[in-house]
Amino acid sequence: MKRYLLSFLALTIPFLTFAQETTEKGLDQKIDEGFKPISDFFSNVIFFEVFSGAPFVIILLVMSALFFTIYFGFPNIRYFARAINVVRGKYDDVEGHGIEGKPEVNVVDGDIRDTIRDESKEGEVSHFQALATAVSGTVGNGNIAGVALAIALGGPGATFWMIICGLLGMSTKFVECTLGVQYRDVGEDGTVYGGPMYYLSKGLKEKGFVWLGKITAVLFAIFCIGGSFGGGNAAQSNQATIVLKELMGLESAGAGTIIGVILAILVGIIIIGGIKRIASVTEKVVPLMAVMYILACLYIIFSNFSFVDDALAMIVTEAFKPKAIGVGGLIGVLLVGFKRAAFSNEAGAGSASIAHSAVKTKYSASEGLVALLEPFIDTVVICTMTALVIIIFNSGGAFQYGGDGSGAVLIDGVSYEGAGITSIAFAKYIPYSNVFLTIAVVLFAVSTMISWSYYGLQSWKFLFGRGKTADLVYKLLFLTFVVIGAAASMSSIWAFSDAMIFAMVFPNMVGLFFLFPVVKKQLARYFDAIKASKN
Repeated sequence: MKRYLLSFLALTIPFLTFAQETTEKGLDQKIDEGFKPISDFFSNVIFFEVFSGAPFVIILLVMSALFFTIYFGFPNIRYFARAINVVRGKYDDVEGHGIEGKPEVNVVDGDIRDTIRDESKEGEVSHFQALATAVSGTVGNGNIAGVALAIALGGPGATFWMIICGLLGMSTKFVECTLGVQYRDVGEDGTVYGGPMYYLSKGLKEKGFVWLGKITAVLFAIFCIGGSFGGGNAAQSNQATIVLKELMGLESAGAGTIIGVILAILVGIIIIGGIKRIASVTEKVVPLMAVMYILACLYIIFSNFSFVDDALAMIVTEAFKPKAIGVGGLIGVLLVGFKRAAFSNEAGAGSASIAHSAVKTKYSASEGLVALLEPFIDTVVICTMTALVIIIFNSGGAFQYGGDGSGAVLIDGVSYEGAGITSIAFAKYIPYSNVFLTIAVVLFAVSTMISWSYYGLQSWKFLFGRGKTADLVYKLLFLTFVVIGAAASMSSIWAFSDAMIFAMVFPNMVGLFFLFPVVKKQLARYFDAIKASKN
């Protein structure tokens, strides 16, 4: 481990030296100019439009979530309380025994074996740790910067569609995370390998579609690696850099690169520990930072309680009659809301099922229930609170919704974007909140990056094997994108990040639509086990 850290530190020295020596044309600008064509290419390919300016991937995501919600009888509502009880450990005794006459087996690769065997001893983390790790991958700067971007572009109405997308996404998350546990691999050393690449290859093979399973599994792994470099990494370091530069007043050439190198070193130290260290960090950091952020939002909301009803009314009315300039009417504001919500909670992308696959359980549906809480926490609660704070702040017309269409807004003659908008909104109501929000953004960014490093590494292992050399190559590439994200512009980074996250939807949905009957069967099996334990 020490050798790897020393190697990485040695690699960072040229970055620091180059950043300090660059004067006429900043290193940040050079990186951005080189990265922008790549970003534009992937964005144009993934977000191809089918009608009224609506990208096909957004339509696929939303309609699929609606289908799963109806098919499973609104699990986002019916099983909400039970999901909380699973996290609390109320049904842990169920894990200690099977159901008489019902062996815990599954047919995989032609062999009958106990997929999640030995009374839940397989697995690496608890239900709560798996949820915390997955939430740390979704609760990030999408909740701070992403919401600000949505409102800046689409106005208050974008919030309504974010909430709808979050509620529907709960059902999709339930399906994909159940499958993630059901088809996971467990190595000889007890290490768990799971996610869409495994339920695509194994599940579709069961259905007789061997080659389709292999192709979609490989595609997902490639896109997931891209997602780990983009939305789970570069977008996070980008926003952390923005608030750090604002707080410290850094405007020199190469400042973003230097901050990126420092963040890369911090993240590099953490990710070498693997999922167990990630879980031990996130189960402490994520609840703390989420509670602190929520309390700050609640303080602002209740301090301006008289305007809350007006803000909520704007969210609903402008969802159907948007006033934001250049948003493109109802379809435009709907797409802005759905896009930012899907980016934030990642329901349908399949990424969270990788973290949930590591849970200690013998009933795959139990973790699916836990997973449906994620979009609620991420989008319905935290994103909505952020939106209310920004809408309340703008009640006096501090900036114009829609702006120039780039996501940046002018406030008192100064341009703000992403987390910068949220930061100035906080600053109006909470003294020294710029320090607090900077800490929150950095914590959100780091926790998201370490979780996504695990997602990307699992996909990397699926493609290139589980050797130490392959692991090191991935981690060095991942840390390089921390620096790129910090140096490049917000528009380029978020366009690339959106494209990589949404690209994962295509292969993942193939698996979900072939295998959702398996989820229904496993859900019934888990409920039968709960009933049996009470008798």
